[in-house]
Amino acid sequence: MLTPPLALFDACISVSELNRLARYALESALPPVWVTGEISNLTLAGSGHAYFSLKDGGAQIRAVMFRGRMAGLPFRLREGMQVEALGQVSLYEARGDYQINVDMLREAGLGQRHAALAQLKARLLAEGLFDAARKRPVPRFPRAIGVVTSPQGAALRDVVTTLRRRFPAADVVLYPTPVQGDTAPAQIAAAIRTASQRAEVDTLLVCRGGGSIEDLWAFNDETVARALAACPIPTISGVGHETDFTIADFVADLRAPTPTAAAELVAQPRDAWLGALDRAAERLQDAVQGQPIFEENDREHF
Repeated sequence: MLTPPLALFDACISVSELNRLARYALESALPPVWVTGEISNLTLAGSGHAYFSLKDGGAQIRAVMFRGRMAGLPFRLREGMQVEALGQVSLYEARGDYQINVDMLREAGLGQRHAALAQLKARLLAEGLFDAARKRPVPRFPRAIGVVTSPQGAALRDVVTTLRRRFPAADVVLYPTPVQGDTAPAQIAAAIRTASQRAEVDTLLVCRGGGSIEDLWAFNDETVARALAACPIPTISGVGHETDFTIADFVADLRAPTPTAAAELVAQPRDAWLGALDRAAERLQDAVQGQPIFEENDREHF
């Protein structure tokens, strides 16, 4: 630890000088450290800074997270949230407050969850569940399309709207399930198995709208991954936003960046395939003259 010069004990110093020395001692003696605790006394200032305390059952420490760091935070702070904070222990000289200046925040336990996720990905990869060779093509003209998602979510509305606009001839079958929370993985997997057993759809969409990484965590579960791998129906994963990736994306036969994009992948635009049919019908007369029935641009629709 930092040892003050002996001369300081013989001199009378100001409060400002004392606090400056204490701050220097704290910052020199302690490197940036991860601290876990509960957020309390939270104040989100108009300046963009966040002021709060981190506490456990026996103690607390004041904390501040400045605007620049707050801007990159992927979730909203709330009173009572359990977090892990990386920061520099310091002292606010003007008030003599011992505090931690927070550089990074994550929800408690997320570090361990990410480590477990990396191990699961490595294991499933070694088993071949991500292999391109096992991926099946999605039917171009499905008679029925299954959707595994929450009946209350915006994802379902987006998917149904897109399917009705692009391919109204196909039936849509919902396999309802929660898509967030501790019980969600088991229920998502059960919905996928139900679709497999009923065998009433040609393609299965597994969808959820955007959210934080914690909101999407159910789709990183091994139970969901194995249900997708075992599903005899071609599957499309449309979970979160374009930048979100989950285990379900790697196991499904096709990955879409959003639920709406998943619906677009499974449903050819009506105008495109109707137009192709019309042009093909007009060219049937050319067949007897040795002309090709389809133009090259139309082949992709059949």
